[in-house]
Amino acid sequence: MDLDPFCPIGITAATIRFLDIFLMHCLLSDGPADTPAEIAVLARNELLVARQGRDPQVLLTRGKHSLSPAEWGGELLREYEPIADTLDAAHRGGAYRDALAAATSALVASSTTPSARVLQEMAQYYASSFPRFALARSLQYKKELLDLPLPADALTRFESMAAESLQEQRRIEAADTMPFEVYRQRYLSPDRLRAKCMDETTRRACI
Repeated sequence: MDLDPFCPIGITAATIRFLDIFLMHCLLSDGPADTPAEIAVLARNELLVARQGRDPQVLLTRGKHSLSPAEWGGELLREYEPIADTLDAAHRGGAYRDALAAATSALVASSTTPSARVLQEMAQYYASSFPRFALARSLQYKKELLDLPLPADALTRFESMAAESLQEQRRIEAADTMPFEVYRQRYLSPDRLRAKCMDETTRRACI
């Protein structure tokens, strides 16, 4: 997961629900053992997706078979369906099914994925410069969030918390009788910096 550059707070409710489905699937599904060979395959797959995930010719390794990210993703999304239905039944709604449908649509129409939208907007407005795109989005969302009204009860609560924090700071400082220079010297003394070894073997290693 990464921050969603098209959402002011970095992640949408639909994405959070999709993560709920994904994590529940991880809990309920068996996976291959983490052998050195399996870990190497996972690392290779991850690198391929990171570098060439938008290339339809890319093939990932799963066991003895090779398949595209879209094929593998499609299989997983179909396995997610009963989980989405169960979560919707528990919450008496259809938001999880909607989140799954949005993910399925993005898998079919790759132009709607966040990466495709970023590339399109970069090319259209920012001369294909990601820093310019990111800065523009950041400034836009900063303004949008700062323009949101702060509820009166929230403002009162924050002001009260700030006052209590300052009062506690004054209490701690008033109770401190050690001069700062004495504290600094003690804090940096060799006795405090020396590692505390738990046994003779570790003690020899520390020395």
